[in-house]
Amino acid sequence: MKFRCERDVIVEALGIAGRAVSGRGGMPGLSGVRAQLSGDRLQLTGSDLDLTISIEVTVAGESDGSAVIPARLATDIVKALPPGAVSFAAADESLSIAAGRSEFSIRLIAGDEFPKLSELGPDSVSLPSDQLAESLRQVVLAASSDDSRPILTGVLLAAEHDGLRLVATDSFRLAMRDVPGASVLEEGQSVLIPSRALGELNRILGQGETVELKLGDREASFSVGDVRLVTRLIEGDFPNYRGLIPDSHPNLLTVEREALLNALRRVKLLARESTPIRLEIADGAVELVAITQDVGQARESVEAICEGTDLTVAFNPQFLIEGIEVAPGERITLATIDELKPAVIRSRGTDDFLYLIMPVRVS
Repeated sequence: MKFRCERDVIVEALGIAGRAVSGRGGMPGLSGVRAQLSGDRLQLTGSDLDLTISIEVTVAGESDGSAVIPARLATDIVKALPPGAVSFAAADESLSIAAGRSEFSIRLIAGDEFPKLSELGPDSVSLPSDQLAESLRQVVLAASSDDSRPILTGVLLAAEHDGLRLVATDSFRLAMRDVPGASVLEEGQSVLIPSRALGELNRILGQGETVELKLGDREASFSVGDVRLVTRLIEGDFPNYRGLIPDSHPNLLTVEREALLNALRRVKLLARESTPIRLEIADGAVELVAITQDVGQARESVEAICEGTDLTVAFNPQFLIEGIEVAPGERITLATIDELKPAVIRSRGTDDFLYLIMPVRVS
């Protein structure tokens, strides 16, 4: 295998494929990126068995072939080279990297140690990249990062009416977004995709205007431009999220989203060490209160429309801020039952997005 490529192009490609490279000891193939050259098209692939990312770039090819390159070392070398063309030549067990007066020779990883990758079927659905990016931004944040509860580290993709529904929860909050008009699933079907994979997908959605989604029995594939991401699905049953969402709320707060968000950010400065922020809801306003012993307190009032009874309810400030940040539109509603039952944030004028958050008990 022999080719030339601009330094910045190959650095970006190695960086994208390298996002899936594993540092697991005892499996040398997972620390490498497989390079496959055919004509002027170079495909770079990284994998940790659970997540695989491939990217194709155009190079000046001289001889076809494939090799498994040590990902981190090769990336560091190419980054350190001056701008311009870089030459690569793989022969026997080594790879030569040369640019200007610099030349490096590094040992390759045995090709049979790189995992064999499966191919999914032909059925697919296309979604606008910007629409999916917004949906992932709104939902992935609610997934758990606790690997001891793997089900909650996933995002549920389910067929819903004429479209796709995304749901994530860490048991303290829940985010749900409907994407109308597109689904590769049949009514009633669902899959559970690792939130880590969807986070990586969000990083590459800018590579193209549309994303092609394919679903298999154990894997899901997303293709955007010249980049393809494949992830294993999580096995198991997602919680009955419908049962978590209250059917009705007697209390409804309507407020300007930015006004509430800015006030929360200011009051949060005094909410130290997981101190909750209290929302004192009364006619015409909501007052935000944070009190931290031996530090101080903060109060700020925000104009609002309040329907129902006066209520004081407390929330984890970071969870509350994150939910409001991703809610679309200029006005939001906060629907509550009492100070202990789940509250629901929605955007005024749209039913596509919902954010449920559990209150914090305070004395």
